[in-house]
Amino acid sequence: MENPAEKRILKEFDEIESNPSKDFKFCKLDWNSYEWQGALRGPSGTEFEGGIYHVRLLFPKETPWEEPSFIFLTKNGSFNIETEVRLNWKPSWRMRDAFIELIELMRKCPHVKSDSVKHKNKKKRRRLAQKSRGGAPIFGTYERQKLMDVNHQYLQRETRNTSLTQRCEAYHIHILH
Repeated sequence: MENPAEKRILKEFDEIESNPSKDFKFCKLDWNSYEWQGALRGPSGTEFEGGIYHVRLLFPKETPWEEPSFIFLTKNGSFNIETEVRLNWKPSWRMRDAFIELIELMRKCPHVKSDSVKHKNKKKRRRLAQKSRGGAPIFGTYERQKLMDVNHQYLQRETRNTSLTQRCEAYHIHILH
């Protein structure tokens, strides 16, 4: 039987699947409800634009009261790979809010104060963004790699035709009415 945290995690996943974003794609692991494998599109108007950044999402057993961890797997010149990134988490947030916040955090780099900021070189981040489009990084098991490839292909296919802000506003308007 599912506990309240697991129930919320699965509900969040179903909501994201029923209303997909062009800025991120996450798949839940069949063998662990508390972990998702995902990819984010780099924010437009930045050196990350066009990049596809793979992320592990780890939910604590006390979700939503404790914040989830995001672990970048793609070299990006901003956040160290395989190191937890924490957001200014609010228990009222939906995961969609957290993904948007993570993308916005990339936009603020390297100005954000974080131990994970590694490189301040915009040209290097731009080169890494271009390289990231070539394919998902190699990480984990064969089953995980398949999920990463699915996420990568999804973001390669999807195009941006509106700003992230416009899509967020449209999503919230749709939910509120």
